[in-house]
Parts: sequence; structure tokens; C-alpha cells
Amino acid sequence: MPLLSALAAALLLAGCASTHGLAPQGRPLDPDRLASERSVGAAAASDAAFPRQDWWTALGDPQLDALIREALAGTPGLDAADARLRQAVAQAGLADAARKPSVTGGAQYSGLRLPETVAPEPLGGRYSGVAMLSLSLKYHFDLWGGDRARWQAALGQARAAEVDAQAARLTLSAGVARTYVALAQAYEARDVATAERDRAARLLELGRQRVRAGLDNELQIRQAESALAGAEQQVQAADHEIEVARTALAALLGRGPDRGLDIARPALLKAPTPQVPAVLPSELLGHRPDVVAARWRVQAAQHGIAASKAAFYPSVNLSAIAGLVAGAGSLGDLFGRDAALLQGGPALSLPIFDGGRLRSQLAGSDADYDLAVAAYNQALVDALREVVDALAAARSLDAQIASATQARDAAQRAWDIAATRYRAGLGTQLDVLAAQRPLLEADRQLTALRAQRLAASIDLDRALGGGLVLSAPDTDSASDLAKAPTP
Repeated sequence: MPLLSALAAALLLAGCASTHGLAPQGRPLDPDRLASERSVGAAAASDAAFPRQDWWTALGDPQLDALIREALAGTPGLDAADARLRQAVAQAGLADAARKPSVTGGAQYSGLRLPETVAPEPLGGRYSGVAMLSLSLKYHFDLWGGDRARWQAALGQARAAEVDAQAARLTLSAGVARTYVALAQAYEARDVATAERDRAARLLELGRQRVRAGLDNELQIRQAESALAGAEQQVQAADHEIEVARTALAALLGRGPDRGLDIARPALLKAPTPQVPAVLPSELLGHRPDVVAARWRVQAAQHGIAASKAAFYPSVNLSAIAGLVAGAGSLGDLFGRDAALLQGGPALSLPIFDGGRLRSQLAGSDADYDLAVAAYNQALVDALREVVDALAAARSLDAQIASATQARDAAQRAWDIAATRYRAGLGTQLDVLAAQRPLLEADRQLTALRAQRLAASIDLDRALGGGLVLSAPDTDSASDLAKAPTP
């Protein structure tokens, strides 16, 4: 009864530290209200599925598959993400341990000699020692759920860190695939540049022959020399791009630059037809790691507010000590019946005046929640934007590739006609070389467009979550706190 009476009085006095007027302002977005049907258009298909976890295999190059597997086996970036996860799990473990009783054993010896100037005999002038063996128990009663809320907040952060580790793997695989596409483009660009160099060299040779025959002047030779030097520069630039891409791939694999020298020329990569599931945007929430991690952080911040509110209420702590005590001169009695020591009982504490510390702590928790909600809302908006941007890029590049292919086919037919006329004695080699230039330019454009189209496919797979299926908290539970009245 005395404890209950004290608790009731404490609840009345706790009103001195009030949460009145403090509440979070953030509201999580409803994904179904983010209209995207018209932007996605015909690319949304009811039978379309989210990417597989090995989405990169659709590009059709076994060497790329092996490189991504090697990268995912371990890199410094992934090691850092895994370490952050272990750190978050450890913090959750500490928060969970704080909810449980603790028992500590101890052995202590202490002695004291009081001078006679302070205390007369028999206390003064004599040395006395005490030996003690003890077990101490401490336990905090979580009456208002504050300890549980802190543990749930730490657990939410750990789950967010786990999703971040998955996001790091998705980012790494997409980076390897994109760099591999850049390597393939560099090889194809070198092929075109080499063909242009050969054409320029042949043109220079013909120019010199025509000058010796008196059919042309030095102007044609100088122009051909300039074209040859420009073509040589393009070959050198392509060689440099190959070296840069190889070095970048080696770094993404967590290896030294020599690892890139062992990477062979990529095979002919395929760009899949862009499609997205018709269940966007709601189903996207369970596949995008950044969105899922943001939702876990919203829930963690929600529990942080609950923990801050619990601090406004009284707390009850239980402590007890059981031990054996004996004087230094009678250690043999340490395990006797009369040496037993027992001390313990509950303790009640409550905030009355703290200079605004608790209100500031709650205001900070409210702000943390608002920041987490804003990050979640932004992640959701960015996720839809990245999907639509990748779709739009793929559709546009498909159209550009079709037009560029038509132009290339026309240039090919023109070159074939010039070659036929030359073999029939109706044209010259200059006509053939002149017709070859637009053909090589068309090849250069197609090389760049196809690389961009492959990059758009990679971006789309990444924007759709890369085949990840992640557990996420219920969105409704994350907004319950914002809807609830503030005490």
C-alpha cells in the first residue's frame, strides 16, 4: 500500500513535466496517390514480373555473370556495409539487455584506521578490516514501455542497416554491369576508329599517287594527313577508354588494376524489352531497398518518440544485495549464520523540474520522426521517377536506334553502289572511300546508342529493386503515432 500510494502521488506530480503541445508533423505518403499510369503507359503489363535477383544474366554474357559473382563475394564497400549492420545489431542487443535484470557478483575487502584525534579509544587508534562476498540484483520495471520502445527503435535501425547492406550489393552489381557496358562500347568504338584510320590512310595514299600523276595538288595530301591524324587520335582515345574501364572493373571487384588486364572483350550484349509490373507503385515498396530502409527508419523514429514520452512518467527500480560479511580478524566466521547481509527494495523516481530537458528530448524525437518521414517520402518519389526515367530512356533509345539503323542501312547501300561502280570501272576509289565515311559515322552513332540502351536496361532493373524481396513494416503502423492525440 505505501508503494501504491507513492506511485499515485508521483503520477499527480508528473504533470509538472508535460508533453503538451509537442507532436510530430510528418505524414508518410500514400504510394497509391502518386499517379504514374500515364507516364508508364504501355510498358506496364499484368504479366510482367519484377527483375530476378540475377537480372544481369539477361544481358547474355557469361563473363559478366562471373565478374558480378566475384564482386558480390566481397569488396571493401560490402565489408563496410556488413560492419555497419553488425554495429546496428550490437546496438539493438544493448537496448534489449537494458530491459532485463542484471546480477553482479563481487568480493571486497576494505580497512579503516581512525586517528585518536578524531575518535577516542576504542574506535580511534585501531585498524579494522571488513571482508565481504556479495551478489547484487538490479531491475528496472518498464511500466510505460520506454525500455521496450528503445529496443524496438534500435531493432528498426538494425533492420534498416540490413536492407542497406542489400542495397550496397545491388548498387555494386549495377556498377559492374554499367562499367562492363562501357568496356564493350570502348571496344566497338575502337573498331570504328580503326576502320576510319585505315580509310584515312588509304585516302592519303591515293592522294599522293594523284599528286605524283599531276591530277591533284598538295592541298588534298594535307587534308588527308589531317584526317589520318584525327583518326589515329580516335583510336588512342578508344584504347584509353578500354584501359579506364578495365581499371574501374578491377576496383569494383576489390582487386588491383592488373585484374582488369585479364578481362576479355565483352560479347555482344542484349538489351531486354522494357516492361514493368502493372502493380506499380504500391508493390515497388517491397522491392526498393532504399524505400524499405526508409520505412524501417520511420518506424524506429516512431518508437523513439514513445521512449521519449515514457521518460515523463515515474520509474520504479528494484535493487537488492545479498552477501556475507566478516571482520578482518574473524574471517573464519565469513560463512557463518551471523555473517549474512541482506539489503534491497524498490525505489521510485519522477521528473518534476528538469529545466526543459525532457521536452527538448521529445521535441528532438519528433524532429527525428519528421526527418525519417521526409526521407521516406523522398525515397518513394525518387523511386517512381527513376523507374519512369529508365522507361522513357529505353523507349526513346529504341526509337533512335531504329532511325540510326535505317540511316546506317542507307549508308551501307550507298557504299555498296560505290564499290560496284568501282569494280565495273565506272567509279574511282575516291568515290568508295567517300561513301565509306558516312557508313563509319553511322556505326559510331549506333555504338553509342546501343551502349546507352543497355545502360537504360540496367537502370530499370536497379530502379525496380534488382529482384530483392525485403520485409518491411506496415505503412499504417508508421503513421499511427502522427494520428494519435498528444497527452
